[in-house]
Amino acid sequence: MKILYLLFAVFLLLFQATSGSADPLFADTAECRSAQGKFCRVGPCPPTFTATGTCHGGMMNCCSK
Repeated sequence: MKILYLLFAVFLLLFQATSGSADPLFADTAECRSAQGKFCRVGPCPPTFTATGTCHGGMMNCCSK
């Protein structure tokens, strides 16, 4: 019975460490985030920003000043 508690703790730590690695990093997202002042946004960019590209495979806009 004590082994079950130990296994549960090990599995919990393993899954916690890999929780964010399931999202694939798209090339356009990495390109947008690499520049200073650019960010990804769903929908249109804020009024003082312009869309300079796409993110997440074309599903989001890459906004910059």
